[in-house]
Amino acid sequence: MMRRFGSAMAASLVAARSASNLVKTFDRNTYTPSATEAKRHGKQRLTAMERVQLFCDPGTFRERDALVEHECHNFDMHKKKIAGDGFITGTGKVFGRPVFLFSHDFTVLGGSLSGTNAAKVVKIMDEAAKIGIPLIGFNDSGGARIQEGVVSLAGYADIFLRNTLFSGVIPQISVIMGPCAGGAVYSPAITDFTFMVDQSSYMFVTGPEVVSAVGGKLVTKDELGGPKIHGSKSGVSAGTFPNDLVALAQLRKLYTYLPLSNRDPAPVVKTTDSRFRNVDSLNTVVPFDTKEAYDIRDAIFPVVDAESFFEIQPQFAKNIVCGFARVEGRTVCIIANQPKVQAGVLDIDSSVKAARMVRFADAFNIPILTFVDVPGFLPGVQQEYGGIIRHGAKLLYAYAEATVPKITIITRKAYGGAYDVMSSKHLRGDSNYAWPRAEIAVMGATGAVKILYPKETLEQQAVRVKDYETAFCTPLSAARKGYVDAVIQPSETRLRVCEDLERLSRKQLSNPWKKHGNIPL
Repeated sequence: MMRRFGSAMAASLVAARSASNLVKTFDRNTYTPSATEAKRHGKQRLTAMERVQLFCDPGTFRERDALVEHECHNFDMHKKKIAGDGFITGTGKVFGRPVFLFSHDFTVLGGSLSGTNAAKVVKIMDEAAKIGIPLIGFNDSGGARIQEGVVSLAGYADIFLRNTLFSGVIPQISVIMGPCAGGAVYSPAITDFTFMVDQSSYMFVTGPEVVSAVGGKLVTKDELGGPKIHGSKSGVSAGTFPNDLVALAQLRKLYTYLPLSNRDPAPVVKTTDSRFRNVDSLNTVVPFDTKEAYDIRDAIFPVVDAESFFEIQPQFAKNIVCGFARVEGRTVCIIANQPKVQAGVLDIDSSVKAARMVRFADAFNIPILTFVDVPGFLPGVQQEYGGIIRHGAKLLYAYAEATVPKITIITRKAYGGAYDVMSSKHLRGDSNYAWPRAEIAVMGATGAVKILYPKETLEQQAVRVKDYETAFCTPLSAARKGYVDAVIQPSETRLRVCEDLERLSRKQLSNPWKKHGNIPL
């Protein structure tokens, strides 16, 4: 995630380290934590109100429907009415920009969803979409309120519907800060990004008790649906934070990259980071040995504004790197093959990870900057049985569909169908560059020669390999055909990207009218 916080945010976090100092940041001058709240502080967890107060700029949070009560009378529920009914909803500002929020209060009936508090969430969702303002949800709930039966389930469906209808209209972010089980997991799953908090959050459709009974093997909540599992194996989580405070700080930082809605341009912030900054280090990033690994982040960091890279899903599908950054203050989406992991090959997980980022960027007018070093798609029975054709096509579909500015840098390898998929000129790439030692071909020279000249001796094949490398394993062939706009020195990359983003800010491109496409899900 981000390497540092803004000074103002850092100061607020330092001031908020202890439970006693947390309440001093609130507007309520006489507020004293209850025994339940103090207990949560002892577990290094914030209350529902503290979460929204600390996430928003000081003094900007305005609660909505604070006096609403549930209407259930079954199981003596009429004796358990509490103002707000376990959900806090309202509006605030983050670095001066508006936001809508809801926060589950686990201390009130386990933060369970009722028909009434579901209506509170639906109300702010509708208003957020109507005005064009992002929605953030802090999830900490025991799930559906059993005492209300189908009314609670209906409330979930009402929320799911709006998550779906407003997808691509306003950014929607979920932060899992406690339990999230059963039907409750599907609202976060539909939102754009779902983050989790270490040691306190978990997500699963079916609980460990049932899974253990059916599978015959004991499994814990963390093993079934903890942050580590969803951050590295399932890909459900976009990132894991060590505690509530860091989660709120990082979420505030992420918010600065996002437009308010699909009607707004990507944010631009003031910066002193010049496009003419020296980036000669890029000239030595790629090793001379084509088989030697390197970290693609070493190519990303010099190109984007200093310390501006915010990585998404850093522990999942590590063979591709995705995130947000700034270039001359402009928000950009970064997609980059990672040669350090599996040589940067595309597989099922990396294709899905990158496709989702590309579609988010396209939905919200964020230019896409792609770094390419890919030897192809991962071969193997498991990949084929798992549907690599279908999942790989998701990334192809996403890039082809995207109409935002697309800038592509081929740093080393671009082989086979993966060359096409990774924002090639053929998929309407606006600016496609290659570094001098880039290799753009159907496959590597050795493999190609073995197919083309299988009966020749190893000595004869060695000569053929050199001929193939000269003819095909350079960017010149692609450049002569216009598939690469220019072969540039690595140290030119930042300047070129800055110039292109400035020019492409006026880009207008639309796809044929349709109700919606049929992406290969």
